[in-house]
Amino acid sequence: MLFENALNIYTDGSMFSGPRVGGIGIVFVIINDSGDSQVVNEFAYPGYRQATSNEMELEACIKSLHEALGNTDLQRYSRIAIFTDSRYVADNYKNAMFVWPKTQWKNRSTGRPILHVEQWKRLLRLLLRAQQERRRVAIHWVKGHKNNPYNKAADKAAKRSATNPLNKPLSTVSVRRKTTDRRTAIGSVKMLGQQLVVRIITTEYLSSPHRLWKYKYEVLSKDSKYYGNVDEIFSEILLRDGHQYEVRVNDNTRNPRIAELIRELESNAAR
Repeated sequence: MLFENALNIYTDGSMFSGPRVGGIGIVFVIINDSGDSQVVNEFAYPGYRQATSNEMELEACIKSLHEALGNTDLQRYSRIAIFTDSRYVADNYKNAMFVWPKTQWKNRSTGRPILHVEQWKRLLRLLLRAQQERRRVAIHWVKGHKNNPYNKAADKAAKRSATNPLNKPLSTVSVRRKTTDRRTAIGSVKMLGQQLVVRIITTEYLSSPHRLWKYKYEVLSKDSKYYGNVDEIFSEILLRDGHQYEVRVNDNTRNPRIAELIRELESNAAR
């Protein structure tokens, strides 16, 4: 998909584990005076340590728009079309523009904190700048790796970027290995106000406006039907990754919270 009389931008993000690194790829395409598609720029920034897929997809869009607005040779294009294979970005950029600032960056229906707030705010500032310059920007979803040469080129650039992770993490996440073989499943542990013994796998601090800790955890309570499940939860209480705790949770599965820290357990004391 390409639009005439527009700057078409294909973006992609990549993430590799062991160690966890990510990269971004950006390709600028125009329809030239002969009616043919033409790649006018291809970028592969240095990658990022401790990256997540959503961070990289979002960062690719941010960097691409920054490059587009700063390129004087491309100022004649009043329309900018960004193509991404990330549903996370394409489905939510209008929420970031019109909804989340009004809800203090919380999900309107659940109250669950919106993640990557600082990145979304950076994207919003660029969208506002484009608007002030009378340039229309839209972000479109495209299916990844489906015989689209520009999507494939962005994917390759993102993977090259990830092999050179010179940038510091966009968020500080501390990670430990799971002891269970189950994958993370959001909502797999129902919040019923119950007590659970959990082991913290990852910790991430969500700064302003949330000022909360986001944890990935595994359930160690052998008498619970959720034993071995891996899920996410939020808390104002600081817990340490790799440590085990007995906690009481709230009763809202769509916005899970640690309501009370009962005690920290020795590693061999978990039930």
